[in-house]
Amino acid sequence: MAKVNRARSTSPPDGGWGWMIVAGCFLVTICTRAVTRCISIFFVEFQTYFAQDYAQTAWIHSIVDCVTMLCGLGFALCYSPAIAMVGKYFSRRKALAYGIAMSGSGIGTFILAPVVQLLIEQFSWRGALLILGGFVLNLCVCGALMRPITLKEDHTTPEQNDVRGTQKEDFKRASPYSPLTNKWAQTCLCCSLQQEYSFVLMSDFVVLAISVLFMAYGCSPLFVYLVPYALSVGVSHQQAAFLMSILGVIDIIGNITFGWLTDRRCLKSYRYVCYLVAVGLDGLCYLCLPMLQSLPLLVPFSCTFGYFDGAYVTLIPVVTAEIVGTTSLSSALGVVYFLHAVPYLVSPPIAGWLVDTTGSYTAAFLLCGFSMIFSSVLLGFARLVKRMKKTQLPFLAKESDPKLQLWTNGSVAYSITRELDQKDGESVATAVPGYNPT
Repeated sequence: MAKVNRARSTSPPDGGWGWMIVAGCFLVTICTRAVTRCISIFFVEFQTYFAQDYAQTAWIHSIVDCVTMLCGLGFALCYSPAIAMVGKYFSRRKALAYGIAMSGSGIGTFILAPVVQLLIEQFSWRGALLILGGFVLNLCVCGALMRPITLKEDHTTPEQNDVRGTQKEDFKRASPYSPLTNKWAQTCLCCSLQQEYSFVLMSDFVVLAISVLFMAYGCSPLFVYLVPYALSVGVSHQQAAFLMSILGVIDIIGNITFGWLTDRRCLKSYRYVCYLVAVGLDGLCYLCLPMLQSLPLLVPFSCTFGYFDGAYVTLIPVVTAEIVGTTSLSSALGVVYFLHAVPYLVSPPIAGWLVDTTGSYTAAFLLCGFSMIFSSVLLGFARLVKRMKKTQLPFLAKESDPKLQLWTNGSVAYSITRELDQKDGESVATAVPGYNPT
């Protein structure tokens, strides 16, 4: 097989082939996230055909989302690498690039929602799934667009190269039957994993990870139950599918406009705040949903929820990159999307159980709303505490005795106490003749 030549660059090109990467990621999000969202349209068909309740039927959507985020299976082999590649090719216009790439989810939902409803009416749910499967084969084309790139921060230092070269020579000298070979391999593997996933010990990343769990719990059930809820309040099948289309097209606007806005100089340093605001506002939308029981009221809800859903989805990779850096972005995104798996698995069935138990959607929607609001509040509180600590450190440094402070210069720590004492001695010697400070 011919060797693949890696494109080399000292910094992200912010253009060029990067726009092809964005196009590939755009199509990936259509084939993965948009198709997954259309399961909501299949929900009533599955429930009727298999004669199951809400909780049992919800497992279909839950397992699809969970496997995508949890394993290296199916959509996961395309979704996470495509998103990471966008971060490799863009720095200055990263939020805009992610906004365009992630808007594929909204565009796909806008187009596929009425199409899927039409396919179900014409070919039944089995034929509709078969046609969607053929459409998803376009992921093979997307994979062909992903050209590797080596950035400046990806280059190893000369010391690391020497160490790795020495390890390779030691491995070549070692006999393949030597018991030390396996031990050496295990040690190198542990060191490599420790270096690659060292970001999981960062306090900022831990807070982000916890908030993602609550955010993922809240965002998933709507795409399963929006169509069934609309049908339960008297909306027709075509109108319910139209709500999903609205949700998708406004999602696009949220992706692109929020990406463009947060790339502006005035908001670039507030991407973290924009992310938590978007998550919190989606939670508030959830709290209002049980009161909206007609199509004219559900349309504004779909617009509002879709916009802020697109906004925070765009900013997830950006916020993650700000915390862990570009070098560890691929691994960090893998962890972040992995954390989506468990909430995606359990939240739709839990919401379905609440609907079966209470006979209404109110409890399910309220639980999702409070979960997303808590995720936003947690991030805001963590950022506030961090800023308070930063402002207190200089104040405490000024209040403390300067003679007891230590400064670090490289690996050498020294005190200025002796220097101040010598200056005091010199001043006394000047004032008192014959005084010797020693």
